[in-house]
Amino acid sequence: MARDTMTHGPNVIHPEKASAVGSRNSLNRDNRNEYEESKLLIDEEVDKVLNHIHAKLPPEVLEKLDVMGSIKSKLHNYFNQNFQNMYNRYITTMEDELGKKVRDLVDKEEYRTLNRYTPREIAEILDKIGGIDKFNTGEIEKSIVNIYGHLQGHVQRGMYELENETNALLRQKSDVGAFVRGENAYAIAKCSFKNNFYKPKTVVDVKLAINVLQNELISSIYHYQVSLETIVKDIVSKHVHSLINQEIQELNNTLIDEGKEELSDTEVMFEKIKALDNYVDDDVNNEQSRRYQFVAKRFMDRIEGLQAEIDPDEYDPLNVRENIKRIMDNENIRNRGFNTAVNTLTSVLDTSKMGYQHVENYKNARQCIVREYEDTDISALPDERYSIRLSFYDDEQVRGMRNAYDLQFEELRVEIMKVVGVVDVLYQDNKVAKGIQDFDDVAKQYLKKDKARAGGWFSRAAEEEAAEEPPKLWNEVVFIPPGSTDVEDLNKTNLYIVEELRKRVGRTAKTLQQIFGNQHPVDRTLVESRLNFLERKFEEFESLVNPYHMLPGLLLEVDITSVKRKKTTMMAMANVLNEFLYSVSSGFHDTAFAEFSRRRSTVREDLQQTFGETAD
Repeated sequence: MARDTMTHGPNVIHPEKASAVGSRNSLNRDNRNEYEESKLLIDEEVDKVLNHIHAKLPPEVLEKLDVMGSIKSKLHNYFNQNFQNMYNRYITTMEDELGKKVRDLVDKEEYRTLNRYTPREIAEILDKIGGIDKFNTGEIEKSIVNIYGHLQGHVQRGMYELENETNALLRQKSDVGAFVRGENAYAIAKCSFKNNFYKPKTVVDVKLAINVLQNELISSIYHYQVSLETIVKDIVSKHVHSLINQEIQELNNTLIDEGKEELSDTEVMFEKIKALDNYVDDDVNNEQSRRYQFVAKRFMDRIEGLQAEIDPDEYDPLNVRENIKRIMDNENIRNRGFNTAVNTLTSVLDTSKMGYQHVENYKNARQCIVREYEDTDISALPDERYSIRLSFYDDEQVRGMRNAYDLQFEELRVEIMKVVGVVDVLYQDNKVAKGIQDFDDVAKQYLKKDKARAGGWFSRAAEEEAAEEPPKLWNEVVFIPPGSTDVEDLNKTNLYIVEELRKRVGRTAKTLQQIFGNQHPVDRTLVESRLNFLERKFEEFESLVNPYHMLPGLLLEVDITSVKRKKTTMMAMANVLNEFLYSVSSGFHDTAFAEFSRRRSTVREDLQQTFGETAD
């Protein structure tokens, strides 16, 4: 009964009563109308956007665009549904927490006044009795920090989604730019939009591949089979470079304090090279070498060739190598990077309301496959779906992928040219059967007459000249490509061959139509089915990532099928990709700008202003 009559206190739970648990109102609001306040903010932001649209768009577009109607209402909806709710919740929560802090402070001061006759305060007594080990509040403090961190993360995520939705509404992007923002556009290895094979008018297929380099990953990824020696050397190398960066930073700070210009990017590079002499050395066999100042040579010799697993017959818990391995395994360095990438991907999908029913995590192979649906039959799947393949490749794997790419490309070319040859034979037989002449027949006929008229020694000379004539270089399908250089051989694009094969497929289909017309004999049916099959497989192969244009690192392949007018999956996947790249990759940065703690423009003699006479 007393609980029903109580209007204030920590046990009062109500959504509308001021300062109750779970309430959206606060006593500190002092009867202020929060909806009117947020409406002012929303109106101001909407007017700014509309004024920006009026300023950027030409008058002839504004006449046809109902700016005050559709766009303003949509902007109001986005701001009202997202910003207003988050803003009010955030302000209410912070005001309530501030009020509780003030009340706790007042209570503490009152307790301190009541205990004025005690020889020591309660905190000092507890410290004398047990100390920090017995009365530890660190875990509670960490929990409170985590609570505030999660609250700030949810607010930030909501503002991030609101920003993306607003930008997408204004830009109306439905191409590559809708997926990845400008600062991460360099990571795109391939992106192509194609009409769906089964529903080309209403459904679009998107193939997107993002390549994050090894040195751009926040947490390094190692293969499961990599030796422990390689991991230790990599960790020592990173530690060495961090020490060198600290030295360069201290040198720059010293120059700034002396009033001199800081080092340029080229000078920084040379200073780093000179500083390497203090940490690294090529003398592998000398125990006193500088390369062994962090990890002794005897430890490096013990772990040489040691991989992720040890034979149970050779395992001894008291050996040096087993204990070094245990230390590295406890740090989880071998699996940390890839597990972090997988956890980030799945958590972003969860928070972005992108469900998935199928996950295959090949941990040792460093691959993870996430699909929205378990079924892989394209004809049975819905029009809105996606699949993601997250893989890590090292340099050896990339080389193997390039060899397989060359073999498959050559096989497809051979099979397509085989069909072209069959159609050419059918065309020649059709000409003979129907008595049709083309340009080649006319040319042969008149060239023979010219040779016969010439006669004598001139005719023999012409025949010898024709026999010595170089082979024909132009195939009348594509123009003669330039000779490839060593750089092009190492980074194959195959653009000319792809263009030639596509044109040959089109010309072959037209030739079949020219030969048979409206008739469909067995020969035509077989050849056309084979040609269509090779065309689909060639387009599918072309949509894959060319391994000659990817570098060792993390490869994220996304296959999206979406309805053209809805684009629901595409827009949701854009948020997932941007947040995933922000969490996993450190991104590209220009060292010419990133290395400076202070720009040169702030250290100038003409900017030194003094009162009175100018100092010499």
